[in-house]
Amino acid sequence: MPFALSGMLLPADGIPDYLTIIWVVLAMVGGRTAAMCLNRVIDADIDKLNPRTAQRAIPAGRIKKFSAMVLALLSFGLMIFATCQLPLICKQLLPLAIFILIIYSYTKRFTQLSHLVLGAALGAAASGGWLAVSGQITLPVVFWGLAIMFWVAGFDIIYALQDIDFDKDHRLFSIPALLGIKKSLLISRTFHLFTFLFLAAIGFIIKVNIFYWTGVFFVAFMLIYEQSLIKHHNDLSKVNQAFFMVNGIVSTSMFLFIFLDKIYTLI
Repeated sequence: MPFALSGMLLPADGIPDYLTIIWVVLAMVGGRTAAMCLNRVIDADIDKLNPRTAQRAIPAGRIKKFSAMVLALLSFGLMIFATCQLPLICKQLLPLAIFILIIYSYTKRFTQLSHLVLGAALGAAASGGWLAVSGQITLPVVFWGLAIMFWVAGFDIIYALQDIDFDKDHRLFSIPALLGIKKSLLISRTFHLFTFLFLAAIGFIIKVNIFYWTGVFFVAFMLIYEQSLIKHHNDLSKVNQAFFMVNGIVSTSMFLFIFLDKIYTLI
C-alpha cells in the first residue's frame, strides 16, 4: 500500500484528487485481501504439514476454506469495481493483475522463480498507483515496478530460508531449497541492489528533490541492515525481524520521503 500511494505521488502534478486516492486504496485492499485468502486456501494442506505454519487459521480449523473463498471473491469484486473507476490502462491491465495474484500460490510447486512472481504481484500493485494518475506506461513506471519487484523478491528469499528442509522434503521449489543459505543470500543482496539502482534511475528521469534522494539512500541503508541480520553461519532467529520490521520501515519511510518531496515541490 505505501508503495502504491508513493506511485500515485511521483507522476502527479500536485496531490492526486481524492477520488483517485479512494479508488486506488480500495483496489489495493481488495487485491491484497483476495490474494492472501487464496494463498491460505491453496496452501492449506501444505501449511498443515509445516510446523511453522500449522497454526494458521485454516489448517488449525479456525476458519473454513469456504469462508475464505467467499471473502476472496468479494475482495476481487471490490478490486474490479474500484479499478473500473480508474483510467483505461488500469482496466486493460486488470486481467493480468488478477492472473498474477492467483498464479503466485501455485508457483512454488513448479519453479524457483516464485519469489519473483510474488515481487511482480506487488510491483504491479505499486505501478497501478502510478498508472492511476499518469494513465500511460512510461519508462519510470516500469522502473518503479521493477524496483518493488526486486525488493519483494529479495526479502521473500530471506523469509524462505526458514523452510529449506521442509521444501526439500516436500518437493517444493524455492531458491534457498535449491542453492542453500549462502548463495541465496547473495541473490537476495543482488536483488536489493537492483532495487536501489531502479529507484536511483527514476530520480534521474523525473523531477525530484532532496527528499526523494534522502528516501532512496535511507532505503538502501535499511536494506543493508536487513541483509546484515542474516548471515550464512548464523541461525535464522532474526528472519522475522528482517522480514516484518525492516520491510515495514522501508515501505513507510519511502512514502513519507516522497510525500515530503512533493510538498517541497509545491511550496
